[in-house]
Amino acid sequence: MAAPIGPYTPVVRAGDWVIVSGQLGLRDGNIVEGGVKAQTTQAIANLKMQLESVGASLRDVSKTLCFLTDMDTFPTFNEAYVAGFGAHRPARSTIGVASLPAQGAVEIEAWAYVPVRPSRQSAKPARSAKSTKRVAPAKRKR
Repeated sequence: MAAPIGPYTPVVRAGDWVIVSGQLGLRDGNIVEGGVKAQTTQAIANLKMQLESVGASLRDVSKTLCFLTDMDTFPTFNEAYVAGFGAHRPARSTIGVASLPAQGAVEIEAWAYVPVRPSRQSAKPARSAKSTKRVAPAKRKR
């Protein structure tokens, strides 16, 4: 995975949510060649790697926030986005911006829902000697 190009954390767990900072079409520290299609494909590959680093996947993504420096490239972006996510369709917003870091044309941020599962030990309350005693039910008055 590429190192962040700024003072931020690439992926963070916040309770049941995994939040992935905006991913550019960077590979080996450089924007990939091939325009919006190639950058979108690489940004999704980077997003996938970030998710996998915390045990999540693209199928867990509930929401993406996408940035394009040229909204005229939206159809090309959309085609590559669909190819990257397959049949999965998270909620999405796409915003046109003046520029992106590293002269990128595309940036994709994602929110994935991955519930925290309690460990088996913490799921069952500890039994004390006191709690194992059987107590006779109370007699009811008639």
